[in-house]
Amino acid sequence: MNISGFILGVILILSVYGGVNYYIRRGLFQWLSLLFPYINARVYAGIYLFFALSLILGFLPLSASLKKIMSWIGAHWMGVFIYLFLFFMVADLVIVLGSILKVIPRPIPQNIRFYAGLLVILLTAGLVSYGLYNANQIKYVSYAVQTKDTTLAADMNIVLISDLHLGAVNSERNLERIVQGINDLEPDLVCLAGDIFNDDYHALRNPSAAIELFKSIKATYGVYACLGNHDGGKTFNEMMGFLEQSNIKLLNDEYAIIDERLILIGRLDSSPIGGFGELKRKDMTETIASLPTNIPVVVMDHTPSNLDQYGPEIDLVLAGHTHRGQIFPGSLFTNALFVVDYGHYQKDADSPHVIVTSGAGTWGMPMRIGTHSEIVSILLR
Repeated sequence: MNISGFILGVILILSVYGGVNYYIRRGLFQWLSLLFPYINARVYAGIYLFFALSLILGFLPLSASLKKIMSWIGAHWMGVFIYLFLFFMVADLVIVLGSILKVIPRPIPQNIRFYAGLLVILLTAGLVSYGLYNANQIKYVSYAVQTKDTTLAADMNIVLISDLHLGAVNSERNLERIVQGINDLEPDLVCLAGDIFNDDYHALRNPSAAIELFKSIKATYGVYACLGNHDGGKTFNEMMGFLEQSNIKLLNDEYAIIDERLILIGRLDSSPIGGFGELKRKDMTETIASLPTNIPVVVMDHTPSNLDQYGPEIDLVLAGHTHRGQIFPGSLFTNALFVVDYGHYQKDADSPHVIVTSGAGTWGMPMRIGTHSEIVSILLR
């Protein structure tokens, strides 16, 4: 039954993807035909099919070099695909409404179709170019959080990052700048709230260089991490070895007491892709209830969909996962799906503070439009 459901799901996704590509391919061809009347339809169809299939081929078990090439092409095509579809839909809708309201004559003049198509191309090219640039800009965000009835001997500077997605396109390009940015903030504690990897450890271009960069992080009490939904699968053991070599302390539904001043809990993600080997997410209710009540408690839980699991005994929850939608209009969907998809949130005075970061990296397309790659600094008072 599960296999049947999976097959049906794949067929549905491919059918939708194929239908949307047909719509885009036709719209592009109609515009190009106005610009180049003698364009070869078969050559055009072959070129378009290559880009459309690149998104699928990147997930197939190809040779390592070919897989990287197709993944790179497919990741960029994903952004182009989304905006071509959105802008062609808007253009067609405006033309249809204009003809209904008799603002645009019927039949539709060729010059209107030409300029509508040109606008679609220019807007798509402009947004994709901006998104590629903006994804490589690191923004610094800061929050101040007051602990509740617990006693913190002195303020603690916590730096939070998440969603590095090492192995994704361009993921390692900014790692040196991210590490330097962390060190510039002179943190007491660094928290990595999941999705350190991008499903496959072997997709990393230079694991040794990444390990050395992580080891160069300077934090008074070290670097701690929890696992995200992309931190599992067939190469889970290699990922664990990487984290150990990087001097990153991983908390798998465990807690650490930081200098007798702070309790830090790291949760396993609730929906890992490919699983975490033998590890399963536990019910931490009893463990949390048994913790000392005079020390602030901070929880790292990658996905901010489990907030109802944390009550007044928790001071602060750190999460990521959402990317804040990464590219517009993705933020509209994440805002609808999560109680909080970005920023600082507290349900009421008895509830924990929640901080959700948009992440330091990107997933899929290496672009950010309407969101930022960020490093978060939290002053816990």
